[in-house]
Amino acid sequence: MDWNFRPAGELAAALRAGEVSSVELTEAAIAGIERDDGAVNAICVSDFDRARAAARHADQACGRGEDRPLLGVPVTVKESYNMTGLATTWGMPQHRDFVPAEDAVQVSRLRAAGAVVLGKTNVPLGLQDLQSFNEIYGTTSNPWDLDRTPGGSSGGSAAALAAGFGALSIGSDIGGSLRTPAHFCGVYAHKPTLGLVASRGMVPPAAPALPAGPDLAVAGPMARTARDLELLLDVMAGPDPLTLGVAHELVLPPARHRRLRDFRVLVLDEHPFIATGAAVRAGVDRVADALADGGARVERHSPLLPDLAEAATLYMLLLFSGSAARFPADVYEQLRARAAGLSADDRSLGAARLRGTVLSHRDWIQADSRREFHRHGWRELFAEFDVVVCPITPTPAFPHDHDPDLLGRRIDVDGVGYPYLDQLVWAGLATMPGLPATAVPAGRSPEGLPVGVQLVGPMFGDRTTLRLADLLEQRIGGFRAPE
Repeated sequence: MDWNFRPAGELAAALRAGEVSSVELTEAAIAGIERDDGAVNAICVSDFDRARAAARHADQACGRGEDRPLLGVPVTVKESYNMTGLATTWGMPQHRDFVPAEDAVQVSRLRAAGAVVLGKTNVPLGLQDLQSFNEIYGTTSNPWDLDRTPGGSSGGSAAALAAGFGALSIGSDIGGSLRTPAHFCGVYAHKPTLGLVASRGMVPPAAPALPAGPDLAVAGPMARTARDLELLLDVMAGPDPLTLGVAHELVLPPARHRRLRDFRVLVLDEHPFIATGAAVRAGVDRVADALADGGARVERHSPLLPDLAEAATLYMLLLFSGSAARFPADVYEQLRARAAGLSADDRSLGAARLRGTVLSHRDWIQADSRREFHRHGWRELFAEFDVVVCPITPTPAFPHDHDPDLLGRRIDVDGVGYPYLDQLVWAGLATMPGLPATAVPAGRSPEGLPVGVQLVGPMFGDRTTLRLADLLEQRIGGFRAPE
């Protein structure tokens, strides 16, 4: 039996029943990596010796009757998480030799749950791209088409899952870094509610591993089924024990509904700043039709929807104010001069990004206050609806583009070019207000590439979007392995 594509929940059950050993699962996963990863390059740092030892210990624990949620299940970890004994570089050459002194809190939780960590997955330079390539580890390719990107910055994790390299992975998301790779590779990912999952130890190399996380960013699970997402979220969720002095506990409300026909869903497929490609629009329509056929109440418009143009502008301001905080002084001064030269009438996303890089604290406070108005608008919308269905990016996976001028790149949407970073607006829809969002497969493009959509829910409504993801998987199918 080929265990490499079986869901984590099934593997855990098979291990408990004695149908397979962790050593067998781990050796099968390692064999798959050694056979296929030369072309994909998803696993940038292998940890096979320690994985084999962990598998032996897991089998011994199973023999003693221990029952932990991931006991003996092979998994991978995004390169940006600190792991003792392995380099954490974020793809930055100057840090190629940095080895942290302790595991990130999420790596510790994986180990405590009994998971067998196979290694670390590739990322873009500084985690700042929708692709996954860097000078240290090279380029990760999409298992569906090696000439295309698997996405970023958790692209190595998504590619690993699509290729059968481990049953689960953990990643992070500030600009769709969980959801975009899932969409491009045909797998599942969940961006948790802001603050739900502790992220200590998911920090740039040599930075102190402190409990405080950056604004907007979250750590989250990736998997090949919706139920596996919830299984892993239950392991990951909870506050950092350093902030409370106690072990973490998961306190999340249950899903609002259990049956598809009880869900109230708002479907979006148009954004004021960028077109939606036909392949992605078809994926949104496929999900909308499945929901309607299942008896859910499906609407395409609502006066309660917060203004998407202002939301995207706010997102870019907040996102780039954080990303530029550590720029060298001379670079910052150059950016400040460029921002000062902008016309007051320039309301483009490019202008918002530039203004964000030099945002004063006073202006950040004002932007944050506007964010609170948007959060309130979402609260009112989610009193009327349970979930919003919308794109993750405007297109399926695009060809590798290694142009070092990130701001000069273009994204082709059905023959029309847009600024490369404008495609972040759909990811920002959930990120800016801190809402949970589950990325789910929604079919294939005419070229045979995966297409996904995201299910956005109310604050701490993570189980609601995960439940709908599971119901959709039962109705329209989910992951399938690349041929």
